[in-house]
Amino acid sequence: MSENQKKETTLHFLDYWRGIRSRKEIVLAVLFLVVITGTAYTFTLPKIYASQARIEVNNDSVDIDPFNPAMSGARGYDPYFLRTQFEIIQSKPILYEVINRLNLQEVWGEKGEKLPKEIAYKILRSSLDISQYRDTSLISLTAQRQDPKEAARIANELADVYRDARLDLKYKEMTRAMDALNNELEKQQAKVDLASERVEDLRQKLDITVLPGTFSGQGENSIDKLRLQQLEGDRVSARIDMLVAKARYEQLDSLEGDDLLTASAYISQDPFVESMRTQIKDYDVALTSLLENYGPNYPDVKQTQAARDELVGKLKRALEGVKKGTQAQYIIAKSKFDALEEELRGVKSSDQETQRDKFVPFNKAQQELELQRSIMNALKSRIAQEGITLKVPRTPVEIVDSAEESSRPVSPNLILNVLMSIFIGLGSGVGLAYFIEYLDTSIKTADDVERWIELPVLGLVPQKVRPLIEEGPDSEHGEAYRVLRTNMAFTDVGGPRKGAFAVLSGGAGEGKSTTAFNLAYTCAQQGEKVLLVDADLRRPVQHTILGVSNRFGLTNVLLRDVPVEETIKTTSVPNLHFLPSGRLPRTSLGVLDPKRISELVHSLKMKYDIVVFDTPPLVGISDSAIIAKEMDGVLLVVQYRKYPRDMIIRAKQMLDTLGVLQVGVVLNNINIMRDDYYYYYHSYYSNYDYYRSQETNPQVEA
Repeated sequence: MSENQKKETTLHFLDYWRGIRSRKEIVLAVLFLVVITGTAYTFTLPKIYASQARIEVNNDSVDIDPFNPAMSGARGYDPYFLRTQFEIIQSKPILYEVINRLNLQEVWGEKGEKLPKEIAYKILRSSLDISQYRDTSLISLTAQRQDPKEAARIANELADVYRDARLDLKYKEMTRAMDALNNELEKQQAKVDLASERVEDLRQKLDITVLPGTFSGQGENSIDKLRLQQLEGDRVSARIDMLVAKARYEQLDSLEGDDLLTASAYISQDPFVESMRTQIKDYDVALTSLLENYGPNYPDVKQTQAARDELVGKLKRALEGVKKGTQAQYIIAKSKFDALEEELRGVKSSDQETQRDKFVPFNKAQQELELQRSIMNALKSRIAQEGITLKVPRTPVEIVDSAEESSRPVSPNLILNVLMSIFIGLGSGVGLAYFIEYLDTSIKTADDVERWIELPVLGLVPQKVRPLIEEGPDSEHGEAYRVLRTNMAFTDVGGPRKGAFAVLSGGAGEGKSTTAFNLAYTCAQQGEKVLLVDADLRRPVQHTILGVSNRFGLTNVLLRDVPVEETIKTTSVPNLHFLPSGRLPRTSLGVLDPKRISELVHSLKMKYDIVVFDTPPLVGISDSAIIAKEMDGVLLVVQYRKYPRDMIIRAKQMLDTLGVLQVGVVLNNINIMRDDYYYYYHSYYSNYDYYRSQETNPQVEA
């Protein structure tokens, strides 16, 4: 694998949680801002109140059918009918009537001006929410307005208008039918009156005082008389059948398209046609249900549509057959009537030879009178039946629940809006945190170190660590450096247990000086003879930590002004000696000579177990590279979430180029409160130091 190619690992859930936790201020700030904005916006919205009325919609039928008791109250569920009524309720005629009854054009107008009806319709339409209860005949009518009283009035008025419209429509249809029947009755009454006058004129003209059936002189012709009466009755019946067949055929022949499909089953009484209409209706319901969930090109939709179209074609062909069959029935009935009439004429012709001439015209006139009376009686019976049906109560629309004023607004919903603001705020905050985390390419975890720098993490140092000489030997942070020293001794890279080590960092301010001092302090505490060398000639800080003079030091030794023994100082820490940096001369050219550095390091290793060099940053300054070249190993300090990893990788590449042994990495200045892993790590060692101090100082109370 090349230097530019780094191993990628799968992110764990804890990595995502660590990113959120590290950016919790951003998440909370965005959450707070969104919640405050959403809440404030909610309070600025007008309050909307909703009122709901529920109605039951049925097919047009009387509550009690006196002429067909078996069908009384029978109302089958017809979703196709309900969907049609669902659209009718929202139609302009219904809503316009609501506007007129409630005078909404003036109520919603401004400054006494009347609002145009079209605009009032749009406002009313947007204020309504009409829905159908599944698998029931119930429809809910919900009105939403800022005034709760107005919302209740609109919902109730809409229910009343729709109910009145249904009742008025059916009443008008039946009234027109009754008017047509009454007109026919008047015409038939005129025919009966004319036939009655003719019979009376013939009776007076022929001086007939007895009825023909009881005339004593007709005894020998009684059989012929019975036959004549029977034929006359058959002729009347055949004529009625012919008229019925003719009316049925003409009605069927006048219907086309959907009207023919709708009315054919009621006129033809064909069970096959009724069966196909029922199947088409089932297909319509299935197709409507599919289209609510799928598009028109969905296979099931296409298959259902094709089956319906095929069935409609069959129904049309069947209806053509019904038409032809009805026509044939009419032709047969007419032929039968013509035959009976011809037969009757023949019987009458033969009867005229045996009867006296005066009874022939009289009987014919009387038969015509009876025929016209029978037709008139049939019309009267039908008119009486329709009149009774018209007076029977009808409930095509029944108001189940009336709308009432609401005391609580349905909008805006403060709790819902706040919850939505919380969810949106959390989502936005987390998204922004992840985005910033994505842009942040600094080192965040020990896994990042091993993934990008490919060096082991030897120590994890928390935030706010001071030199251990200030915190004391029992500092809770001391264990982190003891772990670092132990890991250095047993590192897998085969580094020496003792010798000269340089503490490096890629950039300034990563805590390498504090790390160098605390490492030297820890080694000295463990009984090793340690020399701390401040090799950061430009920004030395070790002398301030130890509180010693920096007048003479490393620069003087390298310039051969004084021997190294005279510049090394003892400290208050047992086993710890210190070589200051000294004052950097005006011209630093040639001060850090590799040969002189090599000689110095060699001589120091002969006198001390461990020599720790505090060096300047590696990137941008050549001093560190010269010193690192002569070390037995280098320790790279990386500050938690400070510099981009590219700079750390660059520092690692520079050390690889020099061929320097890299012992490992110290991940410094970790914010343990933002990362659970580091928190528990630090907490463990804090407790460890506490119990150790209790063992060494038993008089201290817990």
